[in-house]
Amino acid sequence: MNKLITSAAFTMLSVAVFGQATNEDLQLNTITTAVPFMAITPGSRAGGMGDAGTALSASANSLYWNTSMLNFSEAKGEIAVSYTPWLRQLTNDIHLSYISGYAKLNERHSVGGALRYFSLGEITFTDANGEIIRDDKPSEFEITAGYAFRTSERTSVGLNGKFAYSNLTGGLPVAGVNTKAGIAGAADISFTFFNDDARIGSTKGTYVFATTINNIGNKIKYTDVGSNAPGDFLPMNLKIGNSFNAKFDKYNKLALSVDIQKLLVPTPAFYDVDANGDYVMMAGRSSDVGVISGMLQSFYDAPGTVAVDEAGNYIQNDDGSYEIVKGSQFKEELTEINIAAGLEYWYNDIVAIRGGFFYENKNKGARQYFNIGAGFKYNKFGIDISYLAALKRQNPLANTLRFTLYMTFGGNSSKPSDSAPE
Repeated sequence: MNKLITSAAFTMLSVAVFGQATNEDLQLNTITTAVPFMAITPGSRAGGMGDAGTALSASANSLYWNTSMLNFSEAKGEIAVSYTPWLRQLTNDIHLSYISGYAKLNERHSVGGALRYFSLGEITFTDANGEIIRDDKPSEFEITAGYAFRTSERTSVGLNGKFAYSNLTGGLPVAGVNTKAGIAGAADISFTFFNDDARIGSTKGTYVFATTINNIGNKIKYTDVGSNAPGDFLPMNLKIGNSFNAKFDKYNKLALSVDIQKLLVPTPAFYDVDANGDYVMMAGRSSDVGVISGMLQSFYDAPGTVAVDEAGNYIQNDDGSYEIVKGSQFKEELTEINIAAGLEYWYNDIVAIRGGFFYENKNKGARQYFNIGAGFKYNKFGIDISYLAALKRQNPLANTLRFTLYMTFGGNSSKPSDSAPE
């Protein structure tokens, strides 16, 4: 147990050092996508563990994290309902609702589905003169169908198909431009290696390695103006997770989960005014590329920092390009990696206490927060709750609460540390 706690503390300390080491000489360059609601953590279990959910044990919320994990559930099925009041520091009427479930058909095949609904509250639309046009309630939703196939005793693969609908304007013109709802089709692919006979020293437990690529799909457009103009990428995301669930005795269990996450979306190039007064690309690559090209480009397209002379002017090379500060592009690529780490303690398979930390570099959005959570399970029913504590004042994510209710079916439902939902 002491070894696991020490490992968790070391991981979190490494995150802080990592962030400080890669901030030097870099400018703010946040990566944005369409329909970011597709990337919001819905469940309270991972939500109480720093959003480190890729390698957590199977649950109904695995449809979001890692569908391939479903084949290793001890239960035959599960239904979960989650609710998250969102951005409570800014408003009181935005919320995310999520209902999900799965069923094991046999030892090799599992299926599941989920519905995500995101309400952006009530918005008053006005014209150029400030006159009220109408009140509207923009909303977005996503429907997911998943399938998991067990390829061996310890490995499994998963595939999700998704449909997303984003209606942000209610069809009203914005700045004189006609708008429409955005529609996307997407897929998730996932892989899990599961070893329930692992050890750390003399401590027995379950080790899981898992990786997923989420939201691979078409770009979204909210207007027909400029039919050849590029749309906006979905929040395509690579996640690599590791977890170890230590079983000390029949009453005490402790799980450590660590995720590495990266958006597979092109990094915005750096544009500025050159010596001739023209607005040009100084560094980086164009994001006007296809979906697959964009995913690959996301690993090497960070613009870095353009070098300047003593007078503060950009240094131009003989070929017309601009000199980049040595090593700044690689540093910026590193800052695009987010790290999540969490601990979960179960007593007597009834009560759980959770905690975690999420780190995103300050140049890429600065989402840095601690999470705490708790869970209670009795027979086939359970409830989880989590709380987000932001590290910076006026962070819109601060004080975020998540609630999850769930019910399991069949199998060994008395072991939530192995099959506990989020």
